Amino acid sequence: MVTIDLSARSKVAGGSTALQGYLAEPSGDGPFPGVVMIHEAFGLNDVMLRQADRLAAAGYLTLAVDLYSDGGPRRCLVTTMRSMLSGTGRAFTDIATAQAWLREDERCAGKVGVIGFCMGGAFALLSANDGFDAASVNYGQLPRDLHSALEGACPMVANYGAKDRTLPGAAATLEHALSSLGIKHDVKEFPTAGHAFMNDAPVGPKPLRPLMRVMGIKPDPASAPEAWRRIEEHFAKYLRGN
Repeated sequence: MVTIDLSARSKVAGGSTALQGYLAEPSGDGPFPGVVMIHEAFGLNDVMLRQADRLAAAGYLTLAVDLYSDGGPRRCLVTTMRSMLSGTGRAFTDIATAQAWLREDERCAGKVGVIGFCMGGAFALLSANDGFDAASVNYGQLPRDLHSALEGACPMVANYGAKDRTLPGAAATLEHALSSLGIKHDVKEFPTAGHAFMNDAPVGPKPLRPLMRVMGIKPDPASAPEAWRRIEEHFAKYLRGN
């Protein structure tokens, strides 16, 4: 597992000037399908790195792009969230840069998916119509103009929690929009899960964690394995052709 310097191509494209990513490579002989992974709001932390390693263990060349490369979460969170809400800006350039890097790498078999968690889930949804072959949206916020954002999107699997107080009704809304647009999809709301339920450990500042638990933001070991199984089956179908 290595850090990848994407800054040269990112600066040319107008993205983060110090853009980097964490590359998790499967064992064995390639080439492998590629996956761009987009982190949650707290950044590319240890939990996110383990998510990337998990995807690599499943056979995907995974590039976890660091949207906070130019200054860390404190300096980059606000501008990154603004980019997410507007559907434009540097963060999307960074994601496209990561996708292009994977497609050009000799270890990549050609097809590339995108996966995101929390804030990254919203970015994965908004990037699903930007050249990716499959998308995985995990408790990602939905844009206001959902139908326009989803037009032309690749096949999508989405996981949400019924106890997520930050995204009430999101799963049903997304399901309806994808169905009306004829986009291949698999959306599920897990009854015991809240936000960030696929994390394997609590994240965020410790003083905020009691409030986060009240808001339904915590791991749910009972639901996470099935969510991962759904993702792996989706990627196997659309990235491997299984």
